[in-house]
Amino acid sequence: MNSFELNKIMGAVFGALLFVVGVGVLSDALFTPRPAGIAGYALPTPEGVVTEVAEAPAEEPLPILLAAADPSRGEAAMRACASCHSFTPGGPNGVGPNLHDIVGGPKAHIDGFGYSAAMREAGARGEVWGYEELYGFLANPRGYMPGTSMSFAGVRSAQTRADMIAYLASITANPPPLPEVAEAPAGEGAPAVQ
Repeated sequence: MNSFELNKIMGAVFGALLFVVGVGVLSDALFTPRPAGIAGYALPTPEGVVTEVAEAPAEEPLPILLAAADPSRGEAAMRACASCHSFTPGGPNGVGPNLHDIVGGPKAHIDGFGYSAAMREAGARGEVWGYEELYGFLANPRGYMPGTSMSFAGVRSAQTRADMIAYLASITANPPPLPEVAEAPAGEGAPAVQ
């Protein structure tokens, strides 16, 4: 086969490809899709019927959750955190700092660790890791402390968070006392004490 025949074949292939691309561009210009609009239709609501969205059940107060917390369940839950943190006295820092002796201790407690600016500022203000603070941070780290570099999504279960805090308190030398359960005032569902 000579080069002239090869050129004719290649020209035909490239011409066909150019034709297909041109037809595609032209069809996109001529036929533009319209948005679909709203699917379905609104159903009428019978008169006299009140539609309400059920509220999420309220969480138990933290003191009640901590009173029922189990450090062994918390230790099991903290295994997910062991990929970034250590929990032994004098243990190494990982991606996150060592969490031994953290309850009641200052935020950004390890000198030289690469904390986020938000955590360093909290430590500089003298903030500590109390029970409420740990509870909020474990629920949603980025919601509790915007700007934190912790990429953990949070723990949904309130009781699991309380168990984790109980475990952290169990590996703390002098943890602060557990918060007291606030008594409901008389007349609000609690019987009056006489």
